[in-house]
Order: sequence, then structure tokens, then C-alpha cells
Amino acid sequence: MTIGARVLKTGMAVALAIYISEIFGFASPLITTVAAILTIQPSIYRSWQQVLDQLQTNVLGAAMALAAMKLFGQTPIAVGLVCILVILVSIRLKMETTIGVTLVTVVAIMEAHGQEMTIALERFLMVMAGIGAAFTVNVLVFPPRPRRQFSDQVHHAFNQMSLLLRTAISNEMREQVYRSEKNKLHKTLRKLEDSYNLFEEERKVLARAKISHARQLLVSKQMIKALQKGSDLLEVVEEHYFSAPKAGDWAARFDRQIEDLTKYHESIVLKLENKMKRNMSMEPGEEREARLVSELTDYVREDPDEHKRLIFVASALFEYAYHLRRLEKLVDHSQRTPGEAEERRPVDKADEPAMLGD
Repeated sequence: MTIGARVLKTGMAVALAIYISEIFGFASPLITTVAAILTIQPSIYRSWQQVLDQLQTNVLGAAMALAAMKLFGQTPIAVGLVCILVILVSIRLKMETTIGVTLVTVVAIMEAHGQEMTIALERFLMVMAGIGAAFTVNVLVFPPRPRRQFSDQVHHAFNQMSLLLRTAISNEMREQVYRSEKNKLHKTLRKLEDSYNLFEEERKVLARAKISHARQLLVSKQMIKALQKGSDLLEVVEEHYFSAPKAGDWAARFDRQIEDLTKYHESIVLKLENKMKRNMSMEPGEEREARLVSELTDYVREDPDEHKRLIFVASALFEYAYHLRRLEKLVDHSQRTPGEAEERRPVDKADEPAMLGD
């Protein structure tokens, strides 16, 4: 078991919240620490956005709580009704992530039980102090680096997928191990989507170099797409290849094609990290693909009903290859310097969305 940065930062935010409570002489650090725990976010952008949203909804929640105390007193029903109202307002304002802390504010204020108004305001300040402690720790201590996290997860996902692809046709891996590794791959791909979202949010914080960052986002999105197409190929092989009669006659050809594509994919990942010469490419020859199409077409014509399942496998192979080639074009384009000659291979117009002009 490993202790992640977010776990450490949560503990540090709690400690800082307790110190702040002592410095300002709060009656108890409980409210401050709860607010700090609920405010820790996985990125600086989300932390800043959380502070802004929390400030708005907590001020609104505190105002509702104070108004309800004046009108209805501190009855349990009044507290429950105000909580319902706060939840509805937060959802309406699209600030659902602030609901937890805002409800803490409402309950803390209305739980004052007729004490002086300063007590209720002090509890509001306790919540704000907890939010401030969490934001400070998140920004200053192990600040989130979504780009590095994304790169590490890409490597991890590719290594998992490469192992599965290289043994998919030959069926060398034990069934239980294969299932376990494939489930791990799916989990990694889901985490990769989350990391990409954090990486994308980073662009909202970085006002400088918007175009370069947008290009990096475009490459990252295509990297996920290529990994997903490789994962889809695994599913197609499992569903159709082993159900096709005499599929073993095609094992060597499919195996060789998959091996070439995984090596090509690996070279693109290395190129993206500037570990390969920029003019180097391990792109599989299109002649072999054309020959495979021709041979498979003749084979299917012999008995379309029995042999058509292999078409699905070939189609998934070519789809994977297409997205790898597109990925390499984007990588080459993103690494191009302004002074380079235009004879470098151009990126497809469809690959460069409007966001590059932001």
C-alpha cells in the first residue's frame, strides 16, 4: 500500500486547520478540520474554483441559516428545510461539489441555539478557515502535476495493453491471468480519462502558451483514442477470431500485424517523450496491409457465412493502425518548431480543431 500525495495533503490540511483554530481562538477545531477535509481537490484549478464556489454558496447558506433562525428558530424541522433549500440552490448554480461544506456551515450556524449572533458568525469563519487551509496546502505542498500523472498512466496502460495484444492471437496466457490483466487495463483507461480532464483544466489556469498547451491536449486525447482502439481490438479478437472456423490459418499473419502495430505504438510514445530521433518512424508498411486485405477478401469469398468473422478482426486492426498514424502526425506537428521547413509531414486539417486558435 502506497500513501499518495492527496492523502498526505489531507493530513497536513487537517493539522494546519487545527493550528489556525488555536491561533484565532475558536472554541473547537472540529468544524474547521471538517471543512478542510472536504475541500482538498486533485488539481490547482479545481482548488481555486472550489474556493470561489465555496465562498458563494457558504455566504448564501449562512444568510439562509440566519434568516431561518429569525423566522422559525432553531427547530430540527427548520434546519432540515434550510438544508434542502441549500442543496437545491447549489444544484441550480451548478456548484454541487460545495454542498457538503455548505451544509456544515448551515448546521453549525443553526446549532448555536439562541446564542449571540457573533457565535454564528464565528462558526462561519471556522468553515472559511478550513477552506483556506486546504487551498494553501494543495497549492504549496506537492502541487498536482496532471501532465506527469497522465504520462505515467499512458506508459502503464500501453505496457498492459501491449502484453495482452502480443498474446491475444497465440492464446499463450492463462485465461485467469488474461482476464485479470484485461480488467486492470480497463481500470487504467478510466483513470486516464480522469487525468486528461485534470490536464485539460490546467489550460484554464495557464494563460500563457495557450496554443502549445492546446496541441498537447490534442495529442493526449488522440493517445487515449489509440489506446482505446487497441483495447477494442482485444475485445474483437476474443469475440470473433476464436469463433471463426479455421482461424488458425491466419494466426501468423494477424500476429505479425499486431506485433508491428504494438512496436509502432511504442515508438510513438518514445517520440512524444523526445527519446527517439524525430525523423525516425516504425510505421508498418501499407503494402502488407493491402496484401492482407486482398488475401482476406479472397478467403471470405470462398465461404462468406463461415469466414466473415475474420473481417471484424481485420477491421479492428486497421482502425487501430489508422489512429496510430493519426497520433504520429499530431506528435510530429506538436514538436515542430516555427523555423522548421514546411516539407515536414503536415497534420490533417481534421486533426486541428478550433481550440488551437483560442
